[in-house]
Amino acid sequence: MHAEKVLLFNPRSARSKHRVPNSILQVGASIYGKRDFALVDGNLERDPWAVLEAYLRSGDFGYFGCTVMPGPQLLQAIPFTKRIRELFPEVVTIWGGYFASNQYQVVLESGYVDFVVYGPGDNAFPTLLEALSGGKPYEFIPNLIWKTAEGAVVKNSKEILPDQDALPPLPYDFLDRFYPMQRYLPPTFLGRRTLAYHSSMGCPFKCSFCAVVPIYEARWRGKSAESIYRDVRYVKEKWGADSVEFHDNNFFVSEKRIREFAGLMLQENMAWWGEGRIDTIDQFSDDTLALMRRSGCRMIFFGAETGNDALLQQMDKGGKQTGEQIRRFAARMKQFDIIPEYSFVLGMPADTPGQVWAQIEEDIAFIQSIKAINPDTEIIIYVYSPVPTEGSELYERITRAGFSFPKTLDDWLLPQWESFDLRRNPLTPWLTPAMVRRIRNFETVLNARFPTVSDTKLTKLQRRVMHALAAVRYRTGFFYLPYEIKALQKFWLRYRQPEIEGM
Repeated sequence: MHAEKVLLFNPRSARSKHRVPNSILQVGASIYGKRDFALVDGNLERDPWAVLEAYLRSGDFGYFGCTVMPGPQLLQAIPFTKRIRELFPEVVTIWGGYFASNQYQVVLESGYVDFVVYGPGDNAFPTLLEALSGGKPYEFIPNLIWKTAEGAVVKNSKEILPDQDALPPLPYDFLDRFYPMQRYLPPTFLGRRTLAYHSSMGCPFKCSFCAVVPIYEARWRGKSAESIYRDVRYVKEKWGADSVEFHDNNFFVSEKRIREFAGLMLQENMAWWGEGRIDTIDQFSDDTLALMRRSGCRMIFFGAETGNDALLQQMDKGGKQTGEQIRRFAARMKQFDIIPEYSFVLGMPADTPGQVWAQIEEDIAFIQSIKAINPDTEIIIYVYSPVPTEGSELYERITRAGFSFPKTLDDWLLPQWESFDLRRNPLTPWLTPAMVRRIRNFETVLNARFPTVSDTKLTKLQRRVMHALAAVRYRTGFFYLPYEIKALQKFWLRYRQPEIEGM
């Protein structure tokens, strides 16, 4: 008889360390009370494999579910899943997450992943387990990708996004049995105990550089303000959370929902942060923005991407966001004492090296203009890393330029691909090492001239020293070989990078 227990694994991730593993918690909620399962968090285990192996050697676990994001999580997800297939071949392996959903071909062709759940697994995962346990067909389960005996990869239909309020609550108390919830409430610049929370699925936009787009195809559905508030309040009262990070792909889709949530939070004295779009929130009324700030909104992450209007069109930024709007919005946020956190994507493909250089220099100047308008604006810089948004103009351009993803799952373990998924080492044929150095050197000087507010360990003295050290370089545009700043950041300040570590 096939073992029925489920082992859920959250691999170690540089960005989500010590934050609630929302993905496996969401999957766990779908089977909570219906099937026995265990949770293993690679971020909190000294030796995650030893814990996984102990569970599997008990003979009670017949299913291994793993959530997989690109980058560091692959360093555990791939070798551990491969080892499970070698040592416990009877265990069914099921992957989910952005990486598995977007790179399902190489995942299933590896030979050690049996199924991929692409998109929400709230219904697909428990339905698949029921089918496998009862010997029932799974060929028509929505949101499932699998491989036939003949080797053909089959992608089932997609289901409509489920009503988020109708889903079972996240089993925080169950997680607390494995890992104390206090360990998932780390100190950030928002507060002493910060909860990470997902309140919605998907995004209603089709940005051509975003990994969410192929999965959700411009669909979005969110929890009601009341449901969000109830969860936040529960964690606050039981474990002492005093702040919240909303890691939705787009938390601010609905102004009505935001107004209701902000109104509920007014008396909670909790700071909060979320991700949104400039062209969406710029349509919010002044009253809504003021209410958000009073309710605790300290900072909002925005994908500014570039100040070049033609590139914004190529990125499919909805046809609304412009360079002028990005500047004006930074000033508007300053009026309401909400810090805009602007991310920029440099190194987009172009027809000639000269055009790539020109775009990089244009974006550097644009970023400096944003800092002149609102010095409190946080700047996050990424180097463009392609995502498989097939059919888009941008994807066609990168394939014509000669870029391709790894052909096997094991190739994703190579060090350069880990850096690629962190948007640090792009491996794109149109970028030269000199271009990447120019971007990184500017980033080093920028971060010294304007140290991030999210690094709570920096003292006032350290901030003043960095600010002064970078002043001449920043003003004159001399970013070449900023070794003195790098040495200071590494050996004295241990400066943290929000784009890699989060807040």
